[in-house]
Amino acid sequence: MDVRIAAPEEHEAAGRVTADAYREFVRPGDDDWERYLARIADVGERADRTSIVVAVEDGRVLGSLTLELQGRVRDEDDIDHHPLADGEAHIRMLGVDPSARRRGIARRLMDEAERLARDAGKTEITLNTTKRMQAAQRMYEGLGYERTEDTVFPDGFVLLGYRKTLD
Repeated sequence: MDVRIAAPEEHEAAGRVTADAYREFVRPGDDDWERYLARIADVGERADRTSIVVAVEDGRVLGSLTLELQGRVRDEDDIDHHPLADGEAHIRMLGVDPSARRRGIARRLMDEAERLARDAGKTEITLNTTKRMQAAQRMYEGLGYERTEDTVFPDGFVLLGYRKTLD
């Protein structure tokens, strides 16, 4: 398996895999999550200002994440938008093809994101997840991420905050 920055021709597959990974968290009638799936599938829209990391095996994208090194990608409805702090990198939209889970792909993607952040001179890396993503929470904590302040949206939706100091 090759874990690296995505080639432009892999953006569509990376977006599809990521959206498929998140689909299990969408509840019936949850229009906000449906809109989010469309946004995370559009890797090409953010690839010019982020690093798209992919796990590829036999020419097939099995997982992807978005790494923000220069600045945060602002979503149109992002009420909590803030720039990256000095020395900070931020991970978003980690997803693994549901048919390829339990093979360590997410951890490999995280390791590569941390390596890229260190190489860019970053001293800490942050991310957010949701209460619904319990397996992700366990993985982040197992990788040494510590809980930080949560973001609570006006509708009550909570993003759990995580941070790790990079060696």
